[in-house]
Order: sequence, then C-alpha cells, then structure tokens
Amino acid sequence: MIVKDIHPVRLSSTVGNKPELPPKVNVSLDEGQVVEIKVDWEHVDTWKYQQKGEFEVKGKLSYKQYPRPLIEQRADPYIYLNHDGYYYFTGSHPLYDRIVLRRAKKIEDLPKVKEATVWEKHQSGIMSEHIWAPEIHYINGRWYIYFAAGDKDDVWAIRPYVLENTSTNPLEGKWVEKGQINTEFQSFSLDATTFEHQGIRYLVWAQKVNNDTISNLYIAKMENPWTITGEQVLLATPDYSWEQAGFEVNEGPAVLKRNGRIFIAYSASATDDRYAIGLLTADETSNLLDEKAWTKTAKPVFISNKKQKQYGPGHNSFTTDETGDDLLVYHARPYKQISGNPLYDHNRHARVQPLLWKSDGTPYFGVPGDVLKGKQEAVAKVEVI
Repeated sequence: MIVKDIHPVRLSSTVGNKPELPPKVNVSLDEGQVVEIKVDWEHVDTWKYQQKGEFEVKGKLSYKQYPRPLIEQRADPYIYLNHDGYYYFTGSHPLYDRIVLRRAKKIEDLPKVKEATVWEKHQSGIMSEHIWAPEIHYINGRWYIYFAAGDKDDVWAIRPYVLENTSTNPLEGKWVEKGQINTEFQSFSLDATTFEHQGIRYLVWAQKVNNDTISNLYIAKMENPWTITGEQVLLATPDYSWEQAGFEVNEGPAVLKRNGRIFIAYSASATDDRYAIGLLTADETSNLLDEKAWTKTAKPVFISNKKQKQYGPGHNSFTTDETGDDLLVYHARPYKQISGNPLYDHNRHARVQPLLWKSDGTPYFGVPGDVLKGKQEAVAKVEVI
C-alpha cells in the first residue's frame, strides 16, 4: 500500500484550549483510493495555544503489523472480542477432528497462549468427520459455536451444527450439542454465521444446489441461536468468472455493520491460490430478506499477493483492535503450488491486518500482507482564535 498524498488537516482552537487533533487523516493511495489511516501526533506544547496565531503539528501514519502469520495451520480463523476484554480465537484444526479455543487480552498474545480442545468428533454417525470452520459467539449470556461436520459413512454429507456453553469462560464448562440447524433442503451445507440487526437475529450460510455443484449463500431469521424460522432467502450465487475458478462457490460469509450499511464478505472459487473474497452490501434500513436489497461488488476485494507470498486468502472474519478500529482476519498459504486436494494441504495460516475505510464509507481490504509505504508524515495546521 503506497501513500501518494496525505491530505492536509486544518482546525481551529481558542486561546488556552488544547486543539483536538483527529485520530485519523485521509490519504490518497497509488491506485486512486482515498482511505482513512491512523496518526500518531507529536506532543503539543502548552505555550503554542496560549495566544492567537497559527502553528503546525506533525504526526506519523500508523498501520499496525501483527505477527505474520498469527497462528499457523488454523484455516477459517474466527476472532471474537467479548465484553470481558478477551479475544477468543478458533479455526479449523488440520486434523479436522476437534474444535479448539484460545483467548488472550491482546491479539498479538494469541499465538503464545495455550490452546484448549473443547469438543471432539463423534466416533461414528453425524459429526464424525470433517469438523470445519468453527465460529464462537456470545448470545444472551451464553456461548455458542457454529461449525460444519460430515458423517463417517458419508464424509461429504456436510451439515451445520451448534454447541452451547453456559460457563463464563468458554474454555471451561460443558459444551452441549444443540443439534443440526434446520435448513429447508438436505444438501452440502456449511459456514453458518449469525448476527443481530434491529432486534432480529439472522443466520447466513452456504448451501450447495444443482446436485451439489453450486454453492450459494442464504439468509433467514432465527427463532433461537440454533433454529431458523420463516423464509430462507437466496442471498448470492457465483455469477462471475472469478467466483467459478475450479468450483462455483460462494461461502464463508462474515458480517460487518458500519456507516449505515451491512456488509457481508464471502469467499469464492476453489480453495487454492484462486480463492478470493467478495463483498455484498445492503442499506441498514432495507429488508434483509429481500434478495434485491443486496448488491454484489463485481470484482473481488481481496486476492492472492505474490509479493508477500500469501496465496488463496479467504474465509475471513472481522474483529476490532483495543481502540475499536476494524481488523480483517483471514487465512492464506505461503506458497502457490499444491500437491493433491488443497483441503488437505494444511498450511493455511491465520492472519490479521487493519481493515481501512474509503471516503465513501465502504471497506478497503487492500492486499494480503499489506505494508505501508510512501509518504508517512501528516501535518495539521492549527489556528488559535
């Protein structure tokens, strides 16, 4: 990410009052986008605003880099910041046989803490193979994990399931199986996620149609955290060529509510280097069960980055840093060439980087492994009146 220009900041203050410098400034990137980036401002001496006049304050752009990768061999990463101040992390275990959790007060500490196995697959029947893509949520005072699983007698009979835990700390206590989510049609289904909007809880998930050849996204209201109710609406289908590379896939939905809109990032195509992230957008006042309320961005918003050696970025989630700024959580491999089925190449590592925002209020994903280059110094001109 190359900064071509940092927009000047002009503000005023009255004599004796310290000016309030903005935490972020607008910058123009080399590809023509205008985004907001944090600034670390220098200390403002008191004498500078004790009399009328003008002065300048300098600052440096701040784009935090987290451990790269954050956690190795944890595909489909999900990070949840709870009100207790802990970040909870889960993701697909490379053996696809268990659900793991870890927690820390800081994201950069997640790689250092001990990981707990909170649930293991059944020996036979449902939930006995392909334990995939767990997500952890805290809903109405209880913990829930959404995950997908197959059957040892039919390993590709993937369906979504829910676990519940009433303990304060989800790494402790008992996880109770609430069963399979009741989708209308029995076919390959996975990547269920949930969100609340205007007092209504929704589920978004991926389900295959047309003899399990096309993976679509669907949305429905929820009666409780493990039961959907009412109409199940087609949200998105793989229309574009970049969603059809290897397989026709829309999956891995992740929801973010900002700036009067609801965004759903999703992953598309085969899980090799062609895997990419797309974006759906709806106005927050719209009927979310109306397919026409959602607009799909025509091009992918996050693709492989050869320079940083990050390939097949996808199955993302969102969280925030300690100051409330948005972060993008995703997985990617450090190489392009894969031998055999990419699902069994386990070097999809969990990664985290800042999610920026454009001047039009839409998210700017950048590229995997983004680093800040170009101009770094911001200047604020202050008029004391």
